[in-house]
Amino acid sequence: MRFGASASVQGGGEREDGLFPEVTVFFDPFGQDAATGWKQQLARPRINLGTSIGTSGEATQIFAGLSWTANFNEKVFAEAGFGGVWHNGELEGNTDGPNLGCRFLFHEYLGAGYHFDQHWNVIALVAHSSHANLCDGPNNGMTRAGVQIGYKF
Repeated sequence: MRFGASASVQGGGEREDGLFPEVTVFFDPFGQDAATGWKQQLARPRINLGTSIGTSGEATQIFAGLSWTANFNEKVFAEAGFGGVWHNGELEGNTDGPNLGCRFLFHEYLGAGYHFDQHWNVIALVAHSSHANLCDGPNNGMTRAGVQIGYKF
């Protein structure tokens, strides 16, 4: 489980105001924890489910997908994720924030982190959501960067 906050890193009229509190939970049905070596780690993704809560009137996201983690050593790791997101943001006509075109978008993220011990970690990440021009309407997307603290049960 991870919790933290992010902020919009987009410029101009596509920028979202405020902070975005975030919570993500991970499930390990493919045995990523038991994997030895980076090849096995990448072959066994975890399932993620989370939310990024809009403040200041901006979009809230609910997302799900797969996450791949590569541990470089006992402390340092990198992570990538891909899936889908539902949001309640503006589809078009927004003059103060992104125009998102459709309600369901792709969601991907990259991060680098540090394990404090077997339970606690921290990760800095950048997440992007857009429809990749697969539906009608504008595709400004949402790009947010932030920090999350994780606890592994």
